[in-house]
Amino acid sequence: MARLQDDGEAVVERFQPTSGRFSGWAAVLLGAAVVVAMVVYLDDGFPAWVGGVALLVGVLSWAAMLRPALWATEEHLVMRNLAETVHIRLAAVEELAVRQVLAVRAGDRRLVSTVLGRTWRKAMTSRRAPSSEDGPHEGMRYVDWAEHRLRELVDAARDRAGVTAGSEEQRALPDAVRREPALVPLALIALAAALLVVSFFL
Repeated sequence: MARLQDDGEAVVERFQPTSGRFSGWAAVLLGAAVVVAMVVYLDDGFPAWVGGVALLVGVLSWAAMLRPALWATEEHLVMRNLAETVHIRLAAVEELAVRQVLAVRAGDRRLVSTVLGRTWRKAMTSRRAPSSEDGPHEGMRYVDWAEHRLRELVDAARDRAGVTAGSEEQRALPDAVRREPALVPLALIALAAALLVVSFFL
């Protein structure tokens, strides 16, 4: 398999989403079907604003449920969310936990990804934070393995940097968090919203 790249770093682990893909695709396909119906039957009285709403919902569903991604390089955890991509230095991670979403604390900031998550019931029954020493085992659920793998990557990065969790040395690490705005989804959302406004006058 070809190695992926992130800022010159090879991606060592790409995490699969644990929920939201089916409902996301369903919303996108339903929105597309309504937009097509609006275009075909507009002259027959099909409300243009309905197509506008469907387009906006479809774009929002793609951006919120299908676009998010999570991967790790040797030095960074990368969260691609609806409106931005966040690069977190693994050695700077103070703590992480997978509850209903993945929450990471680094550089005195709390950062969240919806790619990994447990149901509310599972989150309530897994309050003990697993350590990287727990290790994978037969029958382990994917979300538990992913949390274990994240802890492994964080521990390895801390060892390379010579820091421990919560130490002054860790807090002094430069470039703990870097944010990049997601221009394409933001532009598509703005365009869909503008078309919805225009549709009320058609």
